[in-house]
Amino acid sequence: MKSALFVAALLAVTPPALAQPSEGPQPYPMPPPVAAPRDIAYPGVLKVTVDATDVERRIFRVRQTIPLAGPGPVTLLYPQWVPGGHSPRNALYNMAGLTIRANGQVIPWTRDPVQVFAFHVTPPAGATALDVEFQHLSPTATDQGRVVMTPEMLNAQWLNLAMYPAGYFTRRIPIEATIRLPAGWGYGTALETVSNVDNTIRFKTVDFDTLMDSPMFAGRYFRRWDLDTSGKSPVRLNVVADRPELLDATPEQIEQHRELIRQADRLYGARHYDHYDFLLALTDRMGGIGLEHQRSSENGTTTDYFVDWDNRAPSRNLLPHEYNHSWDGKYRRPADLWTPNFNTPMRDSLLWVYEGQDQYWGFVLGARSGLVTREQTLDALAMTAAAYSAGRPGRQWRSVEDTTNDPIIASRRAIPWTSWQRSEDYYSEGQLVWLDADTLIRERTNGRKSLDDFARAFFGVNDGAWKQPLTYTFDDVVKGLNAVTPYDWADFLTRRFRDVAPAFPLDGVARGGYQLVYTETPTKYWKDNDAGRKQVDLTYSVGLVLNREGAITSVLWEGPAFKAGLSVSDRIIAVNGFTYDADRLRDAITAAKDGKEPIRLIVKDGDHFRVLDIDYRGGLRYPRLQRVAGKPDLLSEIYKPLK
Repeated sequence: MKSALFVAALLAVTPPALAQPSEGPQPYPMPPPVAAPRDIAYPGVLKVTVDATDVERRIFRVRQTIPLAGPGPVTLLYPQWVPGGHSPRNALYNMAGLTIRANGQVIPWTRDPVQVFAFHVTPPAGATALDVEFQHLSPTATDQGRVVMTPEMLNAQWLNLAMYPAGYFTRRIPIEATIRLPAGWGYGTALETVSNVDNTIRFKTVDFDTLMDSPMFAGRYFRRWDLDTSGKSPVRLNVVADRPELLDATPEQIEQHRELIRQADRLYGARHYDHYDFLLALTDRMGGIGLEHQRSSENGTTTDYFVDWDNRAPSRNLLPHEYNHSWDGKYRRPADLWTPNFNTPMRDSLLWVYEGQDQYWGFVLGARSGLVTREQTLDALAMTAAAYSAGRPGRQWRSVEDTTNDPIIASRRAIPWTSWQRSEDYYSEGQLVWLDADTLIRERTNGRKSLDDFARAFFGVNDGAWKQPLTYTFDDVVKGLNAVTPYDWADFLTRRFRDVAPAFPLDGVARGGYQLVYTETPTKYWKDNDAGRKQVDLTYSVGLVLNREGAITSVLWEGPAFKAGLSVSDRIIAVNGFTYDADRLRDAITAAKDGKEPIRLIVKDGDHFRVLDIDYRGGLRYPRLQRVAGKPDLLSEIYKPLK
């Protein structure tokens, strides 16, 4: 047997096994990286001209002129990361017909094999500019993506309609944009018009960032209302619709939109725009949207937003949410989310502030403005409270902060088990946590302070500033909260957002003077929400949601329907031996409450039919908030208009 000293000496002179070359293949060398952005001015003004008149075939035709900064190879970038979408999901796949010329001659381009949004070209000697041409072939059907062009309207998003040279901060690249619209169409945009000749609109030269942040809605049926003409900074509501009668808003409805502007002013005490344009589409033909920008927002909602006002309250939180983003998310922005161009990866770790607080303030401003009543807001809050106390078992394994990666992981596509996988819960669970913070501040200061004070000090700074965002970190948020009232806010936020499986986030509801209860009758807000989404939501009884045809769109993990073997895409054909309809299923749930027999379903899954029993005895259950006697009604204080 060899001595221990001999073995130690042998090991000392023998190279580790991992140092020996293997017999397998070695990595092929990567191409040179695309030039990193530099904070220097681009020596020239880009020009982009878009023909948006081919509305029948949904084609945008793009021509660009890109002055060259000097001789040698050039890399052009097509924007990849979508601000507000928080993900690298821009529709490169809809770009076609790319042709690049210099000195009138076509020159070849090569797509980068790693960064596929980058295109390399080598201009000929003496060339001073590149002439670029391509088409954006927007979706012609919903299974291809969001429809952005119809015979009645369009949504021009410059992110799809322009390229830019690599190597520069995009805020340092000037660009002049022109677009041609169908004859007679009106339009809304935050861009400033220089001329409009024969439906061809030329806009004032701006930096590339501002152009990307200034989309357009245009349409055959268009109307504009001035929401603030005080002279400080105009605010306009620009609306396109599928049909002209959908634009028949009443003076009272428009006044509530004006009150939204006043309530935001009272909350923040500052504006971060020189003018603001709501872009609102009332359509079931163009795809819906809610996307924030610094001086505008893209909003797409139900056609009867105005004409069926009493039944469309759930649709009216959209504009307050997106408008609030001008302060929260656009001007004040997480430091790791801001990037110098549109092809540098974003990091979404603080979306529970960016979107979570915005979800909170969107509902608050909706209530304070009267766009949504106090009662409707409480009913909406009950739905959110139920979702995160009973409808999100995925909280057992995944933190809220980890869901901030969902826009990158899933790109907002449908997933099979939302309640277990979780999906961007930083929005609505974030709303509950910020309600917790607001009521806690009010309680600790005997009503002298509130989250309003944080909002004004944190987001409402530098009145009039808008061109450059002011970034923040986790520590900045903690510091801002401590400036309102001292507390261990770092621990508060860590336990609720960063830790897994915290307690159900209902402290704000309880401290606000309410408790979550379930009744057999839904609130009107619940019924209106179901009607607007064309669904039947039975999450808190049998644990599923169906569309109007009986196809299952959601199943609660480990709920009664889950345990019976149901899953998303199954379709219920019959209930207790009779053809399915929503009322029959509801009646069966009620009957099973006092009976001895389960709810028997015939279910179709593709070509397969099954008979399944749901053994559930709890009856219909719909959430609502109930006042707790003897406790201060802080929720009503929060939703009360500011004077």
